[in-house]
Amino acid sequence: MAPTIQILDQAGRPILSQQDTAHFGASRTARELSSWTPSLASADADLLNELPALVARSRDLARNNGIAAGCVQTIVDTVVGTGLRLAAKPDYVALGRDKAWADEWSKQVEAQWRTWAESTECDAARQLTFDGLTTLAFRTGLLNGEALALPLWLPNRGTRFATAIQMVDPDRLSNPAGKMDDQKLRGGIQFGRYGEPRAYWVRKTHPMDVPTGILDPAQWVRVPARMRFGRLRVIHVHDKERTGQSRGKPLFASVMGQFKMLDHYQLAELQASIVNAKIAAFMETGMGAEDIAEFFGGSLDDYVEKRNAWEVKLEGGSVMPLFPGDKITPFTPTRPATAYAEFTMASMRQIAAGMNLPYELLAKDFSQTNYSSARAALLEAWRYFMGRRKWLSVHWASPVYCLWLEEAVNKGLIDAPDFYDNPAAWCRAKWIGPGRGWVDPVKEAKAADMRIQSGISTYEQECAEQGLDWEEQFEQRAREKQRMEDLGLVADALGDIPMDTPQPNEQVTP
Repeated sequence: MAPTIQILDQAGRPILSQQDTAHFGASRTARELSSWTPSLASADADLLNELPALVARSRDLARNNGIAAGCVQTIVDTVVGTGLRLAAKPDYVALGRDKAWADEWSKQVEAQWRTWAESTECDAARQLTFDGLTTLAFRTGLLNGEALALPLWLPNRGTRFATAIQMVDPDRLSNPAGKMDDQKLRGGIQFGRYGEPRAYWVRKTHPMDVPTGILDPAQWVRVPARMRFGRLRVIHVHDKERTGQSRGKPLFASVMGQFKMLDHYQLAELQASIVNAKIAAFMETGMGAEDIAEFFGGSLDDYVEKRNAWEVKLEGGSVMPLFPGDKITPFTPTRPATAYAEFTMASMRQIAAGMNLPYELLAKDFSQTNYSSARAALLEAWRYFMGRRKWLSVHWASPVYCLWLEEAVNKGLIDAPDFYDNPAAWCRAKWIGPGRGWVDPVKEAKAADMRIQSGISTYEQECAEQGLDWEEQFEQRAREKQRMEDLGLVADALGDIPMDTPQPNEQVTP
């Protein structure tokens, strides 16, 4: 171990020290690090006890902080938008079929899916469509760190499908009767030998909706993670940052302190500005308290009452009546701070980095950026948004689709022989979300066309980036072209004439 080396100033006091550890960040004696003693515990030990406070503060930020609320809305609008569109993609190679069969099968499945997903039949509460449930699940996941849903089988509701989704507040997921966490039961989740969830303990009501007191074990319901034949009974959407993590963590967890301190700072500056706008001047008198009391007949209260009754206002061209010895002192405050805007911007840039967003999107401020910087920022954000969309598709949309498809197959609405032999191949799908949009439409449209012409992209990929289905686009273009021909209009308005087709007034060389 290397000895400690100290550098002293002229008075002999240490001003810098190299610690006797190989890594300075591991030193426990350096003044800069001596008070930094975080715990070294498992994922659940670090998270579960602090999760209620994190969730409560996360919700408070989304309710009362405009920047935080706008950030959540931006992420939801970009990742989910108006909803995720199903594009069924069965693995026809694994199923021993061909591409033509897969395309025809997908069309039938998507048509049947729309009859369920675009109605409130998919919601056990009959309030939201699948797009609404997806938005709710994703927003809940951002604020709470997780979303919880129970797929139900409700055959007696008079609906075409018995599958329905019941959304559950994650606050209701907890150990029954306040039982302490152990190796098999943590955060309301019962685990198996290899860490797989076996069951979820869901409280019948929200903890804050009932009087506190003795916890009754009958207030909880044990919901198996799967039925005996493998059908999902619980959909628990959350991120895992570490092995053994049972519950999710809110989006604002790492920047919560910065958000709140910035909120305090902005409020203080706003209050100071309001006070400065109201106070214009002070009236100052050289008379002492005894002189004032003698001047008003021995009563200081008479002076205060008289002064309050004046209702003195500073107006243009006015003459202020003063007592002998009084004078007007102008009020010249030094606030708000001159560096307010720069400090706020710097703080928001740190928050934006912690949330994987560019500053321009967090603040909705593109006034100080150019085209290249804006495009680079949006491309960086788009990678994050696409990652979140993939995560939502894998852990939410695809499981719900698989549950519905299983019922549709069993009802004979979809032809899928030997479905249970390879359900993953039948349930394979892509989900199309809202489009990326354009920064410069002309340049980006030309770039898309060049990618297609050079073979590094396809119409399907380019349409999906704009939230469109390529087959629907082609079918619509064909209908429009046919309609234009029926009306005697010029067909090349849609750009469907090949480049080697002679144009009007163009001479053709034999």
